[in-house]
Amino acid sequence: MLVAESISKRFGGLTALNDVSLNVKPGSITGLIGPNGAGKTTLFAIIAGFLRPTAGRVLFEDRDVTTEPPHRRAQLGIARTFQIVQPFAGLTVVENIAVGAYLRHPRRADALARATKVARRVGLGAELEKPAASLTIAGRKRLELARALATEPKLLLLDEVLAGLNPSEIRDMAPVVRSIRDEGVTILMTEHVMQAVMSLCESVYVLSEGRLIAQGAPQAVCEDRQVVEAYLGRGAAARFRPAGAALA
Repeated sequence: MLVAESISKRFGGLTALNDVSLNVKPGSITGLIGPNGAGKTTLFAIIAGFLRPTAGRVLFEDRDVTTEPPHRRAQLGIARTFQIVQPFAGLTVVENIAVGAYLRHPRRADALARATKVARRVGLGAELEKPAASLTIAGRKRLELARALATEPKLLLLDEVLAGLNPSEIRDMAPVVRSIRDEGVTILMTEHVMQAVMSLCESVYVLSEGRLIAQGAPQAVCEDRQVVEAYLGRGAAARFRPAGAALA
């Protein structure tokens, strides 16, 4: 469904991404992980159209969308959430979600009906008429997810949708993410909560300092020597390595 092909992005003298490629299969949940500053959000922004790559291209359903603006990609079926959640504070929960629904439902009544359905799908059915500003962090994360879902995407980019949640809230949110995939939406997610990545994702790509250093099944990636060093540092990785264990 999605191919990011040899993506590089430079900001002046800073190389944020260096020849990064990934492939997201239809109907999958694919993970994108890496330490802070690895380039994950930059890659998301390029896939969603908020940034242009310095080199490389983005293909969506075999169509080159590298130069397409974000609103056009949304029309084609790409939606994303944002790491920093910023709802329209003066609107209610259902009105916030309706903003996304207007993409495919220009009539207000239809957009609100779609928004209500999506709100219930993500667990916000009881919060419809509340001001968005009154929601907890967990509620705002669900609202961010709902606004993206309201555009009726084929591909959903989740940018740290679990960040800031406590363990109980993460356990509640994980089945929601899985159910979205089960209903036909392909997911690419970047996340620091490794337990969620391990349980949700079928394949994982790992970025470090703008480069792709590993890819594969979650368990294999977590045991990869380069991945352990990227997260812990070479010295710490050596100390944490079990006696007699061999890292890939």
